Amino acid sequence: MSPPSKVAVVGVGITKFGRRLDATHPDLAWEATKRALEMAGIWIDDVDAVVYGTMDPFDGVAAPERWDSAAYGAGRGSGKPIIKVTTGGTTGMSIALLAHALVASGKYDVVLATGVQKVSENIEAQQVLNTAVDPLTDRPLGIGAIAVGAMQASAYYFKYNKRIEEYMALVASKNRINALRNPVSHLQIRLTPEEALMSPYLIWPVKLADSCPSSDGAVSVVMVSDRAAKRIGNAHAWVKAVDYIADTYWFGTKSDPADWTNLALLARRIYRKAGVRDPYRFFDVMELYDAFSIQEILEYEALNLAPPGQGTRLLEEGVTEFHGQLPVNPSGGVLSSNPVGVTGLWRFAEAALQVMGRAGEHQVKGVQRALAHAWGGALQFHALAILSSSPE
Repeated sequence: MSPPSKVAVVGVGITKFGRRLDATHPDLAWEATKRALEMAGIWIDDVDAVVYGTMDPFDGVAAPERWDSAAYGAGRGSGKPIIKVTTGGTTGMSIALLAHALVASGKYDVVLATGVQKVSENIEAQQVLNTAVDPLTDRPLGIGAIAVGAMQASAYYFKYNKRIEEYMALVASKNRINALRNPVSHLQIRLTPEEALMSPYLIWPVKLADSCPSSDGAVSVVMVSDRAAKRIGNAHAWVKAVDYIADTYWFGTKSDPADWTNLALLARRIYRKAGVRDPYRFFDVMELYDAFSIQEILEYEALNLAPPGQGTRLLEEGVTEFHGQLPVNPSGGVLSSNPVGVTGLWRFAEAALQVMGRAGEHQVKGVQRALAHAWGGALQFHALAILSSSPE
């Protein structure tokens, strides 16, 4: 085993998201991996190990890694170790964090991180999501994904701001307009805040416009050691720090839904690792996991961009817009595409592309440092990654 290494992203592959009836699970895996390998300028034979992730229940397919690995040449007979990860909505970021660990440890020089999701194989993904909570204490109350978002929003309404629906509409509009610049996004609609406010309620105060779609798609990322980075890739995004946190499984025993305290704790921890004193000035762009529009506002506050109850000011001042001081979700975010078990890896990949200067029409000017975030389960999992244009 080689000594510990710094880790760089050298290749990213992202499929078109949406209802991909034109592609099978292996098709999506091949499409994303082919693009990542091409960007890195390597073959699958150059890959030492694979980290694969998906949320099998959403697709109704058991062990899809057996199909998908064969599609891109890492199946039986290749001799490559493959590790599978499943951690709810954080699955994608868990893939990235594990791939990073395998390279950083010195165990491998080149690791492929791949996530694939095809929720169109399922009749209704929400029915599966509703089983993610405790069957005795939470499930009889109807605590599914939408209900969790609604409880966060209603708690914020009563604790901090009675106009929260208007601010949620600003988030929904901002990210949907951002998605128009990103050809891979599932929803390609120009949504105004007024139109968002007029959309129907799902569970008060969360409306249809405040909610993410269910998407098919795949993402692959090639990570390499600093040794391999000297010969692989034309542009690098260095992984400066990563971290993960898990909270209680039972939603009813969590702290106030208006404050994302476990994410705030994780943020303080990773900021110490990376030497971040003022995140507002340190980062040039953020890719946050906004399955519901209220969550982006809570994330502003948990990530110490604004005091509790004051995240809405960033929206009023246009700070997080595409041309603002700190753009958030220039890709369109989860509100525009949500291939559940892949979404976290997409956040990581988009942050890497921004740092590499290869995000295309949604590239933010002058990005040197980016933050990627994912949450999962019944709000109990969070993952963060900081990427930089410099290995130092």
